[in-house]
Amino acid sequence: MNKSIDPIGKLMGLRYKSHPWHGIDLGPQAPEVLTCFIEVVPYDTVKYEIDKSSGYLKIDRPQKYSNIIPALYGFIPQTHCGNIHAAITNKALDRTDIIGDNDPLDICVLTEKEITHGNLLVKARPIGGFRMVDRNEADDKIIAVLIDDAVYGDYQDISDCPPAVINRLKHYFLSYKDMPGEKRGVEIPEIYAKEEALKVIRSTMEDYRIYVEKLLFS
Repeated sequence: MNKSIDPIGKLMGLRYKSHPWHGIDLGPQAPEVLTCFIEVVPYDTVKYEIDKSSGYLKIDRPQKYSNIIPALYGFIPQTHCGNIHAAITNKALDRTDIIGDNDPLDICVLTEKEITHGNLLVKARPIGGFRMVDRNEADDKIIAVLIDDAVYGDYQDISDCPPAVINRLKHYFLSYKDMPGEKRGVEIPEIYAKEEALKVIRSTMEDYRIYVEKLLFS
């Protein structure tokens, strides 16, 4: 039975476009090396994001100010920020009120190349991350480097990255949702290294497994 189903599954994958969140494989070396889906690049003045239902890229919002993402930005397929990830965040920050945001885990990929559009897949190696909280939702941003990148490709940990690069990313995420007269709801209380980043990714991979099981059997 399995032998007859497997070719059909492969054919379906060739005939129909895979959903970027659910249909893209992380790769055999995950979480150390990941296949990532890129939604936004530094050239974009509009924030794009995946429509969860259809898998197509959609306009989330035009950027109202001069905030430009200083890296490739997207998400890690087959991850989900749920209860396990929220528990890690609560423990790290000594809180009890944080919940998962129910989205795939976000990732920023550093490269010296000028990549001019999103809606593409890249292979990246995590080197650290931001423990970010948007109001009371865990919204971590994994920091990674493009595999074989001429400038960033040899970086093994976030400590290898110039502080100016990290500060630029941090400033973007602390300000990209700002509106005049409104109280900022985003905070980055911690920047963590590679080992914690891998732990966070694994937690969201497990959250995703639970999320899919509930979809299938509920």
